[in-house]
Amino acid sequence: MPDYTTYSDIELTDLLKAGKHGAFAEIYNRYIFTLLNHANNKLYDREEAKDVVHEVFTMLWSKRGSLQITNLSGYLYTSVRNIILNQIAHKSVRDKYILSMAHFSEQGSIKTDHLIREHQLSELIEKEIAALPVKMRNVFELNRKKHLSHREISIELNISEQTVSKHITNALRILRTKFGLYLYLCWFFHR
Repeated sequence: MPDYTTYSDIELTDLLKAGKHGAFAEIYNRYIFTLLNHANNKLYDREEAKDVVHEVFTMLWSKRGSLQITNLSGYLYTSVRNIILNQIAHKSVRDKYILSMAHFSEQGSIKTDHLIREHQLSELIEKEIAALPVKMRNVFELNRKKHLSHREISIELNISEQTVSKHITNALRILRTKFGLYLYLCWFFHR
C-alpha cells in the first residue's frame, strides 16, 4: 500500500478522482483540523463547524469523478465558506418564517377568539330577547332591530307611547340584570 503522506495535493486529487480511498483518507487527515478551525472561527460553534467540514468531505467523495480541482486547499476552504454562507442565509429565512408564523398565529387566534366570543354573546342576547314576554319582545325588537321611534311603534302596534317606553325600559332592565352577572364573569375570567 502506497504512503500517501508523501504525495502532493495534485497527485492526491488525481488519485481521488480515480476512487482511491487511501488518497481520500490522506486529504481528510491533512486538512481536517485546519478546516475545523476555519469553520469554528466563522461559526463560533464547534459542533456546527464539525457538521460543515464533514459535509465538505462527504461532497468531495461523492463528486470525486466530476471535480475540476486545480488547488485542493483553496477548493476545500471555499467549500467550507460556501456551506457556512448557505447555512446563514437558510437560517435567516427560517427565522423570518418562524417569526412571521408566530405573529400570524397570534393575530389569527386573537381575531378568531374575539369572533367566537362575539358570536356566543350574540346568541345569548338573542336567546334572552326571545325569552321576554311577547308584547315586550315585539316592542323591543321594533326599537332595537328595526330602529323605529317610540311614536312609530305606538302607531304600528296601536298602543300609547308611554306603554312603548315602559316595555323598552322593562326589557332593558331584565336584560341588564341577566347580563350584568354574565359580563362580570367574562371580565373576571378573561382579564
